[in-house]
Amino acid sequence: MAFELHHLTAQEQWDWLQRRDATVAELVEHALARIERLDGGLGAFARVDADRARATAARLDAEGPGPAPLWGVPVAEKELARRAGTVSGTGSRLTTASATTSDRVITAIDVSGAVSLGATTAPEFGLTGYTEPAGRPPARNPWNPSTGAGGSSGGAAAAVAAGLVPLAFGSDGGGSVRIPAATCGVVGLKPSRGRVPAQGGQESLAGLVTAGPIARTVADVAMALDALVAPDGVRRRPPFALVAPEDGPFLSAAVRGEGRFQIGVLEGSVWDDAVEIAVDPASAAAVARTSALLDELGHGLEPVRLPGERYPELFRVLWAASAAGIPAGSDAELALLEPYTRAMLDRGRALPAETLLGALADAAAFERRAVATFDAVDAVLTPALALPPMPLGWFTADPDPDVVFERQVQAAPWSSFVNVAGLPAIVVPVGADDAGWPAGVQLIGRPGGEATLLAIARQLERRFAWRHPPLW
Repeated sequence: MAFELHHLTAQEQWDWLQRRDATVAELVEHALARIERLDGGLGAFARVDADRARATAARLDAEGPGPAPLWGVPVAEKELARRAGTVSGTGSRLTTASATTSDRVITAIDVSGAVSLGATTAPEFGLTGYTEPAGRPPARNPWNPSTGAGGSSGGAAAAVAAGLVPLAFGSDGGGSVRIPAATCGVVGLKPSRGRVPAQGGQESLAGLVTAGPIARTVADVAMALDALVAPDGVRRRPPFALVAPEDGPFLSAAVRGEGRFQIGVLEGSVWDDAVEIAVDPASAAAVARTSALLDELGHGLEPVRLPGERYPELFRVLWAASAAGIPAGSDAELALLEPYTRAMLDRGRALPAETLLGALADAAAFERRAVATFDAVDAVLTPALALPPMPLGWFTADPDPDVVFERQVQAAPWSSFVNVAGLPAIVVPVGADDAGWPAGVQLIGRPGGEATLLAIARQLERRFAWRHPPLW
């Protein structure tokens, strides 16, 4: 395989730019050409901002290399984030006007010195763990384009796995970074609630949604986390940002990959009493080989179980309530929504206030219970997914919204509770199954425990080297 620029990781691209072994324009043009050639069959990008990217590259090359954490690195943003001058922010037919202002996470990406090539495909309002928006191409898995890329940051994971960009930014409210990263065989990091100043969860219902990076390597997601926490390279602690003993720069923890830790192996899931969960053999095998390696490396392992009483009910309420605020009021606007979105919106708006308040109280109690249960260990190991990548259309084959919701739970039963508890989590591929799918595992940390997760993930990465999809 002949070397091409997209074979470089984000960290390697940054190093090349600092040494002037490549120009920003060269990296951008290579990435844009690859998007033009491959994305028609992947659906990773909802919008390509080629002219703006080229103008940004020309400006950066004229200024010369700078210390910004992602200076000159081509990246992608998620279409659910509003960028001024573009139709963005919802992934919905409901939105046709250009945004007048950019979200803070977009500003953070720009201030980090990265060059955004455009926006990656997401489902309508990010409500699903699959990315198959109505009237637009679905985000396909580069390992097998007949299967989906996961969601809601499905386009971001597909773009990274296919080598269209080395790094993409997503958001995670119930698994939306980790599910697609695991599906596409790359690394995805959901930070602790409050860790990312620009989108740390405080402004979302129950604190569920936080920004997070997707990349091919553990070091690259750490590099991106550093950029999200301090996009200008200077650490200023906003009053709403997390204060925790484990702080950055996170890249050093990911590069060193040092330490021996006590790791809990989670038994069961919080959905077991409400949904039939069947773990695919490939996912079970991923946990088994990871546990064996961790034991070989000298980590302590012990079983842990998280009680799930009331969890299914509270999460169903919170997820429906999160759709209640979708800006659709008239019959004409409601008619533009996809069926699942409309069903969630209707349920959310019909919720009695006492039901929502009860769910919020239960969520707070669940957070305390989860943190206390996991307090005896440094990290908790789970499968990343229960099911392998599913064929396009599988989630919606039965349009009943309850069936659609249940199928998402069956695919990813270890994702949403991490958001409710506000904990950090990372998914990392740990080898392939017999069919070639790079199955992964999830590591969940203590509040503020990103550095520990990155160190453990790097130890796994050294043994389970990342593999390339066929179109690489």
